[in-house]
Amino acid sequence: MVIELVVGAFWAMLPAYVPNNAAVLAGGGRPIDGGRTWGGRRVLGDGKTWRGTATGTLVGFALAFVCNAVAGPLGAALDVSLPRFSVLGAFGLALGAMLGDIGASFLKRRSGRERGAAFPGLDQLDFVVGALGLAALLDFEWFAETFTLPVLAVVLVLTPVLHVVTNVGAYYLGLKNEPY
Repeated sequence: MVIELVVGAFWAMLPAYVPNNAAVLAGGGRPIDGGRTWGGRRVLGDGKTWRGTATGTLVGFALAFVCNAVAGPLGAALDVSLPRFSVLGAFGLALGAMLGDIGASFLKRRSGRERGAAFPGLDQLDFVVGALGLAALLDFEWFAETFTLPVLAVVLVLTPVLHVVTNVGAYYLGLKNEPY
């Protein structure tokens, strides 16, 4: 059933969808790159901080266990089967999302883009690549059971749509300086 597939894919990605938003809310602190430059440009920029990375990772990781606690009753109420998270899978999704976003910042600085500048494609999927890659590396058995090819296809279609909607919402709430 298509609805169960979409709901399951969204559920499986929640620990990866939330960390970057939590990092924005935690905001500030010491930049990961310590202000260093490479080739005349910042390595990452002021937007990638230790506090934001730690907060985002912890929030995503904790969310996975909240999801595990409510998956049975919520799944029954919705009449869908919701995936559960392994410890390593949850950690991989949360930290991987943060690392994917950090990697994108590095690529943006190397390409001459400033903080907040749009980089279509990369902006929408950087954290997905990081999250899925680290989760697969840390717990491949759980990953392969959870992220089947149909689920991965839904994630690759659903994520850019969610990215646009949440960023526009954050912009209008005054949480972001740009709507992308």
